[in-house]
Amino acid sequence: MKSVKLGRGLDALLGEMDEAYGNESSSKNSIIELSLKDIRPNPYQPRKYFNESSLLELGESIKNDGLLQPIVVSEDIDGYILIAGERRVRASKLLKLKTIRAILLNTDDKKMRQFALIENIQRDELNSVELAEAYSELLKMYDVTQEELALKIHKSRTHITNTIRLLQLSSKTQKALIEKKITAGHAKVLIGLDEKQQQLIVNSIIGQKLSVREVESIIKNMKNKDEPFVEKTKAAEYDFSDLKEKFEFLGYKTNFSRNKFTIEFKDKSQIDNFLSRL
Repeated sequence: MKSVKLGRGLDALLGEMDEAYGNESSSKNSIIELSLKDIRPNPYQPRKYFNESSLLELGESIKNDGLLQPIVVSEDIDGYILIAGERRVRASKLLKLKTIRAILLNTDDKKMRQFALIENIQRDELNSVELAEAYSELLKMYDVTQEELALKIHKSRTHITNTIRLLQLSSKTQKALIEKKITAGHAKVLIGLDEKQQQLIVNSIIGQKLSVREVESIIKNMKNKDEPFVEKTKAAEYDFSDLKEKFEFLGYKTNFSRNKFTIEFKDKSQIDNFLSRL
């Protein structure tokens, strides 16, 4: 029952976000023009890496078309705290703008973190590692399964599972992924290797421009070398011709191959006769 309750909590949060953006003129939320210097970053922002060229592109879009969607803020004692829209704020600052349109939302610290997670996921604004951390935190925060989370945020369960597995990578490999020195495809095949092996292959990917398939081949060869060597002893081969001749003289049918000699008995009396001769 706990999961269902918290799952509904996630539904309510998603509904509040839709309301904030979709019903901007409501009494609960209102649009205001804020001075950029009065807005403080969200302390719970899951996104830590911002690509400057991408921000410049967004800035050009804002310059040409205006801010199509306001940011979301919460009022604080000495100004406003950003809940959602950090890229828009950063891009506006690059343009040397003084103010920005914002939706004022009444919320608390807990919801501030939740809003930041969901907003970034829905906008695809997180890199693979940040996304993995966001999914992992949402699973713990709402005590839901990966399947339940997938349904609520409209992602496939496989996508969520594979993304979360990236957290098993070493910090150096994660950094290479964040900086786009390797792709998510490269990163997935590195999972399971120790830190030293990961670094060796990451360096090779960067230096030699290796494809995912080439990396898979390298890892396969590495694993084969790590398997214990078992020496295969060649089966001995014997000459049973004299033995066969003697047994057949006594009336026993025989057969042989390499190191195996077989005697066939017609009935129990022949077995008893054979035993009496031993």
